Amino acid sequence: MSKEDKASPETVGQFGLMTRRRFAPFFWTQFFGAFNDNLFKNGLMILIAYGAGNLIAAKSDITVNLAAGLFILPFFLFSATAGQMADKYEKSMLIQRIKIAEIMIMGLGALAFSFSSLVALIFLLFLMGTQSAFFGPIKYSIIPDHLKPDEIVGGNALVEMGTFVAILLGLIAGNLLNPVELSPGWIAAAVCFVAVLGWWASRFIPKASPPAPDLVIDYNPLTQTIKTIGYARNIHSVFLSIIAISWFWFLGMAYLTQLPNYTKNVLFGTQDVYTLLLTVFSAGIGFGSMLCERLSGRKVELGLVPLGSLGISLFGIDLFFANPGTHYDTLMGITAFIHCPGSIRVLVDLLMIGIFGGIYIVPLFAFIQTRTEKKYRARVIAANNILNAFFMVVSALAGIVFLGFLNLTIPEFFLVLAIMNIAAAAYIYTVVPEFAMRFLIWVITHTMYRVRHVNLDAIPDAGPAVIVCNHVSYMDALILAGSCRRPIRFVMFEPIFRIPVLKFIFKTGKAIPIASKRENPATYHAAFESISEALEEDEIVCIFPEGKLTRDGEIDVFKPGIEKIIQKNPVPVIPVALRGMWGSFFSHKSGPALRRLPSRFWSKITIQAGSPVSPENVSANDLRKRVKDLRGEHR
Repeated sequence: MSKEDKASPETVGQFGLMTRRRFAPFFWTQFFGAFNDNLFKNGLMILIAYGAGNLIAAKSDITVNLAAGLFILPFFLFSATAGQMADKYEKSMLIQRIKIAEIMIMGLGALAFSFSSLVALIFLLFLMGTQSAFFGPIKYSIIPDHLKPDEIVGGNALVEMGTFVAILLGLIAGNLLNPVELSPGWIAAAVCFVAVLGWWASRFIPKASPPAPDLVIDYNPLTQTIKTIGYARNIHSVFLSIIAISWFWFLGMAYLTQLPNYTKNVLFGTQDVYTLLLTVFSAGIGFGSMLCERLSGRKVELGLVPLGSLGISLFGIDLFFANPGTHYDTLMGITAFIHCPGSIRVLVDLLMIGIFGGIYIVPLFAFIQTRTEKKYRARVIAANNILNAFFMVVSALAGIVFLGFLNLTIPEFFLVLAIMNIAAAAYIYTVVPEFAMRFLIWVITHTMYRVRHVNLDAIPDAGPAVIVCNHVSYMDALILAGSCRRPIRFVMFEPIFRIPVLKFIFKTGKAIPIASKRENPATYHAAFESISEALEEDEIVCIFPEGKLTRDGEIDVFKPGIEKIIQKNPVPVIPVALRGMWGSFFSHKSGPALRRLPSRFWSKITIQAGSPVSPENVSANDLRKRVKDLRGEHR
């Protein structure tokens, strides 16, 4: 980290990251890169489509698709090598060299634009794709190197927001600097200037030590691509997250590819209306990305992924029904379109698809970054880029099949995409039930309670530990699980473990059921063995030492099981207190829990953690006193 960040070790919010050297230079480097990619591509597409008198322009449909394919091709050819280099070498140095290469490519591009040489420009587009392929694995693998665990979601949100804003601005700038209507010198100067800005910003990125400096690079694209995808498959949940991200790009490319024709042939809008729709869609993704930090409580929250996919499908289906169904003789500008019946519904649908898309994508990137071993991180992200490119190609083919061969209308194609998204989501969440489990936790805890966190940083980001907490309601484990950054293995009374619906959550979260030694000695001994194994694997375990829910709201005696656990596995113990749960539908206040109508919703509750207790100082009585002091008088 920089001297500035060492002097200011506190965690900052996502907007605060824009003032920190450990993030801001990287953000602007990737922003200028994404902007330049799309400025160059859009300028080239305009030259291809409207370059009068040019033989290549006369075959614009073929040339446009050739250009798009040449930009994607390097991601298949070079991503595996790029991932190896990002793991082997210092990342800020690699970024600076990639940006120098961009300056050189854009310098040649400036000459090609000046002479309107489409062949040279198309070749340079391939080189642009190549430098983007080498930048991709660094782009996401460097974020965890410089950000704290509870800043990773916010950092990814800013990167996603910045990328889509840069794409949009690049497309708009390409239209404004139209190389057919204006002198090509304008766009030539612009791409060179932006490339220099990107290099200048990269010079301030702090160093990131290479995680695998002894790695021997294999330059064979075929064999190494297979190996790279193999690294991603090592952790099944990570690989399914990569598939989910690639599916997002499948949907995104499908919507963006059809948007121009949808605007012209369905909505009867001009190019200005297309720009409006593209702006709304991109703004939605940016806004949704920025929402993630707030919705997730600054932790990697997989529960947002099903929420995002559900929203994408619902508003995708509504976009089909939002089809105006009215034919106009002339194309409408923005003002006429806004006053057209149904136009606001279309804009809202595109905005919401974008918002839920941002909510969907950010936790997945953060999950891959935090769940992948550091020395393989860049190669796993390279595998993500390879599969993203593959899914984008499949998306183009799907458009050809559904619109060309099956003769669907574009609104019907949007409906098919929404239904396909439901099917894909159902498959992923069935194969990796952790997504559905976290979604249920998120929904329950965010609809019934307003949770305030105090000192949860006391729970270590790595290594084993035991959390001890007072036991007030059947929701205690879910509240804690939804508030802590790390997955927690809960030890819970077996009858609670078997409550319908909650059983799915507890079982998926690998909770450990326990019974009294007298009633079920086998379950009792198995629970302690499972606790020991979890701690040996550096996991967090949470126990409720009272052994049962409180009947009067007070903290009962802590049983000596915690001492037995620490005697076998001497790890730190973190006392945690729940305040505000007494009196809820799930507590025993005024009678047995779950047997009366709920009397309150969205209640204010507090989770407060105390300082870790070293193993040699652990005793049941002392821990009870600490938890009681943390809770105070408010039950």
